[in-house]
Amino acid sequence: MKLYFTKMHGCGNDYIYFNCFEQRITDPETLAVKLSDRHFSVGGDGIVLIGPSGIADAKMRMFNADGSEGKMCGNAIRCVGKYLYDNGIVEKEQITVETLSGVKVLQMFRKDGKVDEVKVDMGKAEWSAPLIPVNTSKPEVVAEPFLIDGTMYSITCVSMGNPHCVVFVDDVENIPIEKIGPLFENDPLFPERINTEFIQVVDKKTLKMRVWERGSGETWACGTGACASAAAAIRNGFCQENEEITVKLRGGDLKIQVSGNTVTMTGKAEKAFEGFVETVS
Repeated sequence: MKLYFTKMHGCGNDYIYFNCFEQRITDPETLAVKLSDRHFSVGGDGIVLIGPSGIADAKMRMFNADGSEGKMCGNAIRCVGKYLYDNGIVEKEQITVETLSGVKVLQMFRKDGKVDEVKVDMGKAEWSAPLIPVNTSKPEVVAEPFLIDGTMYSITCVSMGNPHCVVFVDDVENIPIEKIGPLFENDPLFPERINTEFIQVVDKKTLKMRVWERGSGETWACGTGACASAAAAIRNGFCQENEEITVKLRGGDLKIQVSGNTVTMTGKAEKAFEGFVETVS
């Protein structure tokens, strides 16, 4: 059985996209593990299924490279919007997409007839520790000291549909992320594991970020992580609300703005190539 896919990325955060309006994926968890391998398969940070929704223009499901399902992915949802518009599935510049974190509204920005950038209303940042979740008696975790594998860190925890732990550092390039990323991800403090952003504050409107994503390891970008980091920077007094904040990632830049209970994210969505894989039915 042939499964047709499109490889797309947002700031280097690459996924393998399947049109489930036209084909059926029966075991996405196994498929994600198999296809994400960068040496023996297509390669990617996971897979994304795009299909029909009863409450929005389309529904998105995202599976990490280890087969676990993510509730939300900011870079992937921008690519979903581009896929829907460029392929004529949804013929309007404002598109709604159902996710496990609710329905998100996307605004398309075109260049030469194709979607070049997408702005996503990501909803509000959630600070309640039990809802993120974080195993602590504190109602919120903002610039709080915690031991992670015997080392003390000042951490800020926030959910943007999935859980994030933001750590501000002086030199993000020299963080041993391959070593400490898994320690954060699997610490008992985080019962559902955690995405960890290491942030260097460049100035009041610019952040530099590296991210360790649960289930995928270090990725070149993370949309929800960029949103979480901008919100955390405001809560810690490094940046200001209602101002556009540029988050510089390994794969490119994202523009984040936090206004009241709304966080918006604007960034590129790009198609790499199309192909098919053969599977056993």
